[in-house]
Parts: sequence; structure tokens; C-alpha cells
Amino acid sequence: MDYEILYNEYLAYEKAIKEKIKLVTKLQKAIAKNMSSGDLSKSISDTELLHQASDELSDLTSSIKALLSTFDAREYMESGLFAQQLLSQCEQSNVDVIGDFPVYEMFPYKVRFDVENQEAYLDRKKVSCLRPSTLVSIVKAGQEKLYKASFRANQFATELAAAYDLACLKLGKEAGADIYLTTLYKYLVPMSRSRKEYDQQSYAFDIARLFDAQEVEVKGGRSFQFGPSRNNSKALRILDQTGREYYLATIRFY
Repeated sequence: MDYEILYNEYLAYEKAIKEKIKLVTKLQKAIAKNMSSGDLSKSISDTELLHQASDELSDLTSSIKALLSTFDAREYMESGLFAQQLLSQCEQSNVDVIGDFPVYEMFPYKVRFDVENQEAYLDRKKVSCLRPSTLVSIVKAGQEKLYKASFRANQFATELAAAYDLACLKLGKEAGADIYLTTLYKYLVPMSRSRKEYDQQSYAFDIARLFDAQEVEVKGGRSFQFGPSRNNSKALRILDQTGREYYLATIRFY
């Protein structure tokens, strides 16, 4: 079953439950008021109505439970229907996506699905969501938040230059040589535990923002230049501010 079909069937029950809860609340308040004023007769009749409404509410919740139990979440994911709807939603929401189920990249996020447990992971964060439209909206909101966050291009470029100098020294490269960005990441973040907090996807996002930045000043007065590679497996895939795709492989400071 399609989750949207399940959700629409649930909505009919939700409306009925809201109306029944409203009635239950109204009767409870009426009973409380009548008991306070001493109108026992009206309280007894309202209590009978409350009992009836409560039974009807119980029947509705049982119906919802039965409906939800008919949905095979694992089959929904394994059938390919979930992935199909996810990609369609990405297109509608203008969210760039590459990869194949169960692993996608929605820059700068890695989105992975655990079919066995019907769970999604946004980078390392677990997201319990089987509705493609909701998941895509979470990704899009996260992207917008990241792009709105302040970014000190000059500071990042200077830190990157320091890592570049260290890499040149360790690798026996001359100043101004091209060094792979993926190699430079290891010098920028040398400790493995730090890479959990600042992974390569986060690094790629900062590289993308540096790529977009204008008039960047590197400490010491140097400039930098990104370079491509014929082998995209050694390159970082980024999107610029307009959503255009680039594969950046190397950088040099000179």
C-alpha cells in the first residue's frame, strides 16, 4: 500500500475522533458544572451520553489500530514505491538528489535507509519517517538553515592554507602544487573522533561556500585555485548557490 493512501484513510478517522473528543470534553464540563450546582438528574443523563461517546471513541481507536496494522512498511520500501515517490518529491521540491536506493546524496546530506527497521538516517541522525514528502521537507529545511548560517570565508581559507602547507611538507610537494581536497581534509581534521563531528560532507559544504565566496583574503596574501580531475571518484561533488553541480578535485595556494 502507498503511504499516502494509508494517510488519507487515517484522516477520515482523525476527523471523527476530533469531533468525538470535542463531545466528550463538552459533556465532562457539563457534568462537572451540574454536579457543582447540585443538578444530579442532568448529571446522570449527561453521564449516559458520555459513556456512549466514550464507547464510540474506543471503537474509532480500534479501527485506526486495525488500519495501521494492515500497512506493510517493509514491503512499501522493498517494492521500490517509496524510492519512486521520494525522487518525485525531490523533483517537485527542487531538492538535488543523486544515488540509488537505499543511499542518496542530497547535498550536503547523505540520506540512508534501513529497510529492515524502516528507518531513515540523515547523515548520522535517525529520522523516523515513512512519508517521502515529510522527509524531503526535513532535508530542504536543513539545507536552507545551513545556507543561512554565517560563514567566514577568509578564516576557512586561512585554515585550509595551513593544512595545505602541512600536506606539502609531509608529501614532499613544492609550494603551489595541486593537492587533492580529499587528501587535504585529513590534514585539516587529523583526529578520527573529530571527523565524526566534521565529516567529509560538511567539509564539502564549506568548500562549496568558499567556491561561491567573493574576494577571499588568505592570511599572508596568497590566492588559491580549485582544479578538476578526470577521475571524479577523487573529487568532491558540490553545488553552487544556483544549484549548479561541480566536481572539485584539487586546490593550490600560491
